[in-house]
Amino acid sequence: MNDRSSGPRAVDVQALTVRYGELVALDAVSLSADFGEVVAVLGPNGAGKTSLVETLEGYRRPASGHVTVAGLDPSGEHDSLVGQIGVVLQRGGVYPTMSADRALRLFASYYDDPRDPGELLELLSLSGVARTPYKRLSGGEQQRLALALALVGRPRVAFLDEPTAGVDPVGRLAVRDMVARLRDDGVCVVLASHELDEVERVADRVVVLHHGTVVAAGRPDELAGGVGEIRFSMEPGIEVSGLASVLGAPVAEVGPGEYVAALPPAPAAVAALTGWLAERDLVLGSLSVGKERLEDVFLRLVAEEPPGQPATGAGGGGRPSRRRARRSTGRAL
Repeated sequence: MNDRSSGPRAVDVQALTVRYGELVALDAVSLSADFGEVVAVLGPNGAGKTSLVETLEGYRRPASGHVTVAGLDPSGEHDSLVGQIGVVLQRGGVYPTMSADRALRLFASYYDDPRDPGELLELLSLSGVARTPYKRLSGGEQQRLALALALVGRPRVAFLDEPTAGVDPVGRLAVRDMVARLRDDGVCVVLASHELDEVERVADRVVVLHHGTVVAAGRPDELAGGVGEIRFSMEPGIEVSGLASVLGAPVAEVGPGEYVAALPPAPAAVAALTGWLAERDLVLGSLSVGKERLEDVFLRLVAEEPPGQPATGAGGGGRPSRRRARRSTGRAL
């Protein structure tokens, strides 16, 4: 049953700031999530996702701001909260020689009203490896077991860190179905992932973090559906400023001989494009039209420096800027 209409919100974050000494990991971040809703938190490495999720889980104390999960203060009321949340880590958490079935039954013994371990094994397509030691499971099977372990206690809020990382197509379907079941049962799912195709499939809303601030939030179709595009290929290095004038929209060569015109793919625009090519006797290699993808929106957002933020060093291994926190855990959210 979905209980988003009554009681406190599943997640409520207002003006959250997290610091590591003088470094700011999260800068006045505000967001919310309801029960029966899947919210994806996106961002490049170092954006502040780990700090946000660890604060929501009660393992990180904020410098300022207001945070509640299921109506509780995650740090001040942590003992009361742990029975209401489930956490999926990217790796580890199970003894290498322990079987999937035994691990799940052990975790179930910690709760007064756990889910049936056998049911979870079936739902996540793990029945066939129930007696296999953890160390002999594939990476995808280990990830699905981690999800089962997080859900066996019937959490009201589930934090899923890269739940489909390394999971094969059959396993991905099982994870998607489980996330849908959680939503239908009124569970709030907070999903952190770099797999944006998966996010588009399962998330109700998306929050994009960049340098510790929220740079975009909304439904996936809201974020990705506002701009259309026409993609086409021809010989590389063509000067397309004239085409941009004809179309009334920017045209960019995004790869050798691969071009994108950022405009709705109306028939008139396609006709103007092909007419321009024909006048110049240019051979069209391929042509595709459609809406901008969430991945395109994400890459554009994180390529921009948020207002008031200094530029950071190139590459993921660069030194953090003055306003970025050095991460204290190995988890890449």
